Amino acid sequence: MDQITISMTQYMKDRPGLKYIFFGGKGGVGKTVMAGTAALWAAKQGKKTLLASTNPVHSLSNLLEKDVFGKAAVVCDEEKCYAFEIDTKDTIERSKQEIREKINWFLKFADLTTKADEFIESATMNPAFEESAMFENMIDIMFKDEYDFYVFDTAPTANARRLLGMSKVYSLWVEKMLKSRGEAKSLRELLSYTKKKEKDPLLDYLLDFKERMVKAQSLLTDDNLTSFFFATLPEALPIAVITRFINWFHEFGIPVGGIIVNGLIQKDQVGDDAPEFVHNRVAMQEEHMGEIWNIFGDRVRAIIPLFETEVKGAHMLNRVIDYLFV
Repeated sequence: MDQITISMTQYMKDRPGLKYIFFGGKGGVGKTVMAGTAALWAAKQGKKTLLASTNPVHSLSNLLEKDVFGKAAVVCDEEKCYAFEIDTKDTIERSKQEIREKINWFLKFADLTTKADEFIESATMNPAFEESAMFENMIDIMFKDEYDFYVFDTAPTANARRLLGMSKVYSLWVEKMLKSRGEAKSLRELLSYTKKKEKDPLLDYLLDFKERMVKAQSLLTDDNLTSFFFATLPEALPIAVITRFINWFHEFGIPVGGIIVNGLIQKDQVGDDAPEFVHNRVAMQEEHMGEIWNIFGDRVRAIIPLFETEVKGAHMLNRVIDYLFV
């Protein structure tokens, strides 16, 4: 097989209810460009669209030639196309405050005089804390439901894997916490001299959090609503990354929409007098394209050529649309 059987356009037509799409892959393969192109295309179809970055290393503002950090703004002169680079610092500060309040309550509940601040830094210095904040931001955006269509530019695949898998991991963690909390509360009431039922804000928080995670997992695993697309270059390493992680996404129930191949040199534009380096690159890419067809087959949705210039701004994104949505 060496041709696309179900194009990106056909894939979208077959799923009219699709609302959340994610683009991932190894760093540097063009995830942001593909996400920006898809958002602009969706807006042109009449859908109020939000393009959001969950990548800590933001590049949307550079791609769109407009500052969208920390706030949603109309981009590409398309009234229905909005973009937003999530500011994790604000979320991290809010998360710290929430943790501080809960730890203070817990310490008071346990009659301990230790200060909450002694726990805060150790809890928030964990590298996973920023990912947790990003996940919270992402599902907040989804739950607010202010747009018709959402496109997420994710972090490199390993980070995206953890990010999108958090709903399942959190759900398992909350189940254990609820069980432990219920046992502790029962024992406290059993040993108490009074029959008065005390309010348990930590238990209430865990129940609310559980409900939130169930809803997030429901959205992320509904193949009528959600699809994850892998972008790759016709090169060995990014192909290997996708091959490694694609089954993990299936195992977590996150629907995989397909593969986008980016940066393919067009052979008909390479003359006999082209430098040897170019001919070698063409031969290498041709070999890897054979590998892509062999591994991914009918999951390839589009092939994007290597352009003569960097993809930036509305003009270039519109050019990419002609290849991503043929």
